[in-house]
Amino acid sequence: MADFKMPDLGNLMQAAQRMQADLQKVQGELAQKKVEATAGGGMITAVVSGQLELVSLKIDPAVVDPKDVAMLQDLVLAAVSQALAKAKQLQQAEMAKVTGGLGIPGMPPMI
Repeated sequence: MADFKMPDLGNLMQAAQRMQADLQKVQGELAQKKVEATAGGGMITAVVSGQLELVSLKIDPAVVDPKDVAMLQDLVLAAVSQALAKAKQLQQAEMAKVTGGLGIPGMPPMI
């Protein structure tokens, strides 16, 4: 029968603590990063943080038409949705640098 070696739990715990510290650092850095998306040929600009928070929304007055509120709503939705998608990609890329792309229980989900 082959000898079974128990993993060194001390080293495993140290590695987990380092990874947790690295993830916290990345999360802090993500809060400082921002992505931008536009809609309507640049008439609407949405800026989202790396923590998926909408931090800015700019609307060119030329696109504001009281008779066509639905179009304005669609443009705002498109810009915000695109900015959120970019921020999610940024999150995934930054977290993958620490986790090697692994989904680790108890760690923030990689959306």
